[in-house]
Amino acid sequence: MAQESSKWVIAEELGEKFTDEGYRIMTGGLGDLPKALAKGARKSSNYMDGTLLAILPGFDPAIAQEYADIVIATGLDHARNLIIANSDAIIAIGGGAGTLSEIAYAWSLKRLIIAFDLPGWSSFLSGQKIDQRQRYPNISEDQVYKVTTIKDAMEKLRLYLPKYTKRHNGIQVKG
Repeated sequence: MAQESSKWVIAEELGEKFTDEGYRIMTGGLGDLPKALAKGARKSSNYMDGTLLAILPGFDPAIAQEYADIVIATGLDHARNLIIANSDAIIAIGGGAGTLSEIAYAWSLKRLIIAFDLPGWSSFLSGQKIDQRQRYPNISEDQVYKVTTIKDAMEKLRLYLPKYTKRHNGIQVKG
């Protein structure tokens, strides 16, 4: 239970910090972390309508309306993780199978991935490359970046986000 409350505290503070710096926040819209991010975002003096987006797996937008400004009910089930993974950056806080798929998609889509060293897939994958492909030849340290503090996460976001500018152009067969 203490780990869950620490994830809530981290998500809430990140929501406020992201909003302070002008970022928009996109979540999968389910569970406590999107609520914590929203609570933090709304504390920021930079908060405005449209800051919080929820990309839902189901068809009912009502389940996220209390904590998201824009709710997209995709009806795509787990496939909606691909939409989330195409964000400019992915910040993982623990997580189960859904987080694992988002990280894998984000890796394939050449997105920046920052992962908290907290129980779950974010801890298991932090500090590693997902596979051996060279996504960014000019970023020798390209990996799932491990962070332990909010300060570290924000520093990595500021440092690396301008470098992660490529977009996926479809699966290419080499041969």
